[in-house]
Amino acid sequence: MSNSVFSSLETLNFKSMTLETIVKRIIDWTFTGGIKLIIGTLAIVIGFKIINKLSKRFINLAEKRNVDMTLIKFIKSFISYTLKILLVLIIAGSYWKLELSGLAAIVASAGVAIGLALQGSLSNFAGGFIILLLRPFKVGDYIQTGQFEGTVEQIGVFYTSLTTIDNKVVLIPNGSLSNGSLVNYSAKDTRRVDLVFAVSYESDILKVRGILKDIVQQHRLVLDYPEPFVGLLEQADSSLNFAVRVWVNTPDYWTVYFDLLEEVKLRFDKEEISIPYPQIDLHLKQMIK
Repeated sequence: MSNSVFSSLETLNFKSMTLETIVKRIIDWTFTGGIKLIIGTLAIVIGFKIINKLSKRFINLAEKRNVDMTLIKFIKSFISYTLKILLVLIIAGSYWKLELSGLAAIVASAGVAIGLALQGSLSNFAGGFIILLLRPFKVGDYIQTGQFEGTVEQIGVFYTSLTTIDNKVVLIPNGSLSNGSLVNYSAKDTRRVDLVFAVSYESDILKVRGILKDIVQQHRLVLDYPEPFVGLLEQADSSLNFAVRVWVNTPDYWTVYFDLLEEVKLRFDKEEISIPYPQIDLHLKQMIK
């Protein structure tokens, strides 16, 4: 006879029992299989907490040895999932005496359906290893993929976690990341800031260019090499558009971007250089009868 914690309840035939017998059977099960169920559940909960603490300790030890953070978090996630699954299987099979072979038979009989259901998870699992191997990005990089962009917080077994600039957490499947296109803004040490400033046709273009060059040269975060570029970009319908292109260290990109926008507006106002609005001139011709 099976020693499973659920075996006694499974053999109960409540239709042929009196209320007193049912209560007695439930009480008997509570002091036998019920206790084992509670102890096993507590063992799983405590085991999960121990695994989480061991995972954190692993990260701390790896950080002290200057191991790459991307690799650390991926291995931590993989080990944590594996140990938790093994713990549940050990408790269920060895302590609760559940018939895992019966579960295996059910899984085998539903192989096609389960295979289709797990297809995405297996793709994400393989995608995680591809990301870890090819390193298109690492933890701490700022990336954009599809409609999402943010800083990479963790590359897990199945999902990569991004934190957006407004502090939202986005989970992206590793499969789509490894097979799709993405932009890594942190891959290079330097980036170019591209800005366009419009002035009216009445403005002195030499004076405008001189002001823009002066602003660029005075900014402490703009790099001298590659050399900044300032020049007339196009003669638009209602404005002369000047292009400003400067190189900065990647972490300074947004600081320089917003600083230049603000400083150019202040200098243009001071030098009385007008920034035109889109306008259309209408000429009305009077009809003489």
